Amino acid sequence: MSKSFSGLGINEHVLKSLTHLKISVPTDIQMKTIPILLKQKEDVVALAKTGTGKTAAFGLPLLQLIHTKNKDVQAVILSPTRELGQQTYENLVSFAAHSPAISIASVCGGIPIKPQMERLKEPTHIIVATPGRLIDLIQRKAVSIKKLKFLVLDEADEMVTALKTDLDMLDAEMPKSRRTLLFTATMPGTVKQLVQNYMSKHVVHLEADMAQMGHQGIDHKYIVVEPIEKLEVLLHFLYSKEGERGIIFCKTKAAVNKLAKKLAINKFSSGSIHGSLSQGIRDRIMGQFREGHIDILVATDLAARGIDVKEISYVVNYHLPDTYEAYVHRSGRTARAGAKGLSVSIIQEEERADIPEFEEELGLVFKELKKEDAEYREEINLELWAKKIFKTKPNRTVSPETKDKIKTIFHHLTKEELIEKVLADHLMHNSAAIPKIDVLQKN
Repeated sequence: MSKSFSGLGINEHVLKSLTHLKISVPTDIQMKTIPILLKQKEDVVALAKTGTGKTAAFGLPLLQLIHTKNKDVQAVILSPTRELGQQTYENLVSFAAHSPAISIASVCGGIPIKPQMERLKEPTHIIVATPGRLIDLIQRKAVSIKKLKFLVLDEADEMVTALKTDLDMLDAEMPKSRRTLLFTATMPGTVKQLVQNYMSKHVVHLEADMAQMGHQGIDHKYIVVEPIEKLEVLLHFLYSKEGERGIIFCKTKAAVNKLAKKLAINKFSSGSIHGSLSQGIRDRIMGQFREGHIDILVATDLAARGIDVKEISYVVNYHLPDTYEAYVHRSGRTARAGAKGLSVSIIQEEERADIPEFEEELGLVFKELKKEDAEYREEINLELWAKKIFKTKPNRTVSPETKDKIKTIFHHLTKEELIEKVLADHLMHNSAAIPKIDVLQKN
């Protein structure tokens, strides 16, 4: 098996783009998938965990299989969310940077449809879409997929609900001779049913080296806390990760909103995202996160899709997910592109029994984080208190006269003496401001 993209059959135009993107070594799923897509005619089912390079696995050969003189829509890539669709679109555009004759469009939901209809009046070879928006465009006669050659179901395990209702209609609009390529991180029974119902009997099954690639570079840990400790344990963990970027996953949008407010009060650089926010707000928050303007994203599982940010160093499960598949997609947001990452679950005692089940089902090993002693907890509490003071904005309502009087009182103190006195006052009167709780070890 070739260890280079040229050896896999990728042409010089796409190779130029990969060189510009500093992508030189194919991943396991890319090595297995690209030659089959380029040289064979069968449908393909590819099983590979999040972060293993599935987009390039189907995107690179698709670009070469497009006939640019044919103005029909030749490939449709269906994505579960607009965020993932947009990310896929941007990746394809970057792969096609040196193939200007190929026209790619993104037509996902959550934004006005009329500009998309106008875009589709131009010749388009590849469409990245969410299922509902594609059906809407077909019904409006804005696009035809009657001459489609390739249908890609990307992250199929996260799209099953939509596909149950939408794929029958789309199937009726597409030629039976098309090739269907299904990519998924997990293979539940619902996805197996999709394969049986909508793909040929001679489908080729591919699987990435799960032991090597699925969670490579991710350190899976958990800490058991009392309910009243949960927030403070999280705050101390975030404090230990100052300057790094991460995602905190909650089960509900109400929990996301509540936690986001707590982080703001404690002056963490954060934003929140969930399904009830408008698409414009979601795009703005995601843009701020991708560009590094905020360090922490608090999210529901909606955000487990479409976030391909290499610098995410940790993921926190503030609530354990309901499914094993969701854990795979959450933790897969870190350790992107060969980097290292940390996935921490903050659980209560009654949830401890769930950990062995996650280990067995996913083939992982979780390590328990131990609680620190009282002396270290006190030191961390004081550092957190000092950090809050440092980030506090000056009070503009106190009169200049009062400020002058206070300055006179402190005038003869050195900076060190002032710090000692303020610290002593805090310990004497305000020690309850930051509860003395067990925190995570430094790692």
